Amino acid sequence: MANQGTALITGASAGIGRELARVFASHGHDLVIVARSVERLQGLADEIRTDHDRKVRVIPRDLLDRGAPQEIFAALAAESLRIDVLVNDAGVLELGAFADMELWDVERMIDLNARVLTAMTRIFLPGMIERGRGRILNVASAAAFQPVPSLAVYAATKAFVLSFTESLSEELAGTGVTVTTVCPGLTTTDMTSKAKSANPNAALFPDFLMADPHDVAEAAYRACMAGRVIEVPGLTNRVLTDWSRLQPRWVTRMIGGVVGRRFLGG
Repeated sequence: MANQGTALITGASAGIGRELARVFASHGHDLVIVARSVERLQGLADEIRTDHDRKVRVIPRDLLDRGAPQEIFAALAAESLRIDVLVNDAGVLELGAFADMELWDVERMIDLNARVLTAMTRIFLPGMIERGRGRILNVASAAAFQPVPSLAVYAATKAFVLSFTESLSEELAGTGVTVTTVCPGLTTTDMTSKAKSANPNAALFPDFLMADPHDVAEAAYRACMAGRVIEVPGLTNRVLTDWSRLQPRWVTRMIGGVVGRRFLGG
């Protein structure tokens, strides 16, 4: 298969990020994969080299370190490695009452879900504009479309990602660079499994409504390559997000409150 360019994927060690790496490789992309776990990254890299015969550059890095995005960019520039697709997947979810959360967990969500994504985009975007081509894929959530009590900070960070993507897509019109955000609903990943195990009420959510991460990654890839701005995988999620956008804010807030209090046990 002809080389389709190099994709940099953050949060590639697990969940949707791991599946995105597999999907991009299956479609002919070389990869730069970033996450904290060197063992998981190396295992994924070996798998992709064997299964898809693609080049894979592994960068084990904690993106919460303030200088990490710039250091990653500098390391790749030193190797003359051009990034054609930037995939901002790294993120974290904490479920529970905001007043009960540790401040560190709150700040970590805001930093990783919003600040790091913004920094990576700002650092890699100018080169794409200069070359007249490039794609950016931001992983948000269906929670971006409405307030979600018990996920107040997480939903707010994903709303930021959605708004940022939409604004940037208009700024970049005519440049040859496109920006896409994928907004999956609940997906079977380590992150959601940990949230469900930590909260008995969340564990009641039916498994048949949980999306498969590979299906999400395939939908995200297609949307990114097509240059679509927003992709909501799954018919149920599309119906729910479309419905929420048509309702007055007080309606979605009220319904979110009922569901949120159920998850919090109130």
